[in-house]
Amino acid sequence: MELDDHSNNIVTNSFYGRTKIEKAISFLSFHKKNTTQKLIHELKYNGRQEIGTSLGLWFTENQKDGTFFSNIDYIIPVPIHPKKMRKRGYNQVSSFCKSLSEKFNIPVLEKVLFRGKNSSSQTSKNRLERSKTIENDFMLNHSEEIENKHVLLIDDVITTGATIEACCKELLKTPNLRISVLSIAFTAHT
Repeated sequence: MELDDHSNNIVTNSFYGRTKIEKAISFLSFHKKNTTQKLIHELKYNGRQEIGTSLGLWFTENQKDGTFFSNIDYIIPVPIHPKKMRKRGYNQVSSFCKSLSEKFNIPVLEKVLFRGKNSSSQTSKNRLERSKTIENDFMLNHSEEIENKHVLLIDDVITTGATIEACCKELLKTPNLRISVLSIAFTAHT
């Protein structure tokens, strides 16, 4: 992915007309059976949190000037449902977020946005099905902390964008909030 043009790229453009975001980028390209897919699978399902840390450090090396992070007040990881958290023991994007937080000195807020509904896996669903399944999954908690702020919403993989869209829908209930998006990987649809 192109890392220096943040406002007009394939990731930002994928949300055009769907939700209001400032800018969006993804670090890696995700395709079935590529290395990125294998890394994300290990991170997400096999307890390999160090992969998230390593990817976060690698990403920060590609962002030495930190321009993407300028004016970001908080990092918000896309939350997982408490049931999945208990089963897995961690949110797959937390270690990635912590790497960015440490490098750019931006606090991570893990309690502002939470997932109240435990939806079924999204992997085999198309964009419309994903949107319908998760449209009311996310809820705000103590949103006054992010009023008048610019937050960076982080997910592992953007496939259809339905999860980010649902998160933004809830986050944008906060007065004067600006949102930018970063994902570890992006699935380009052709």
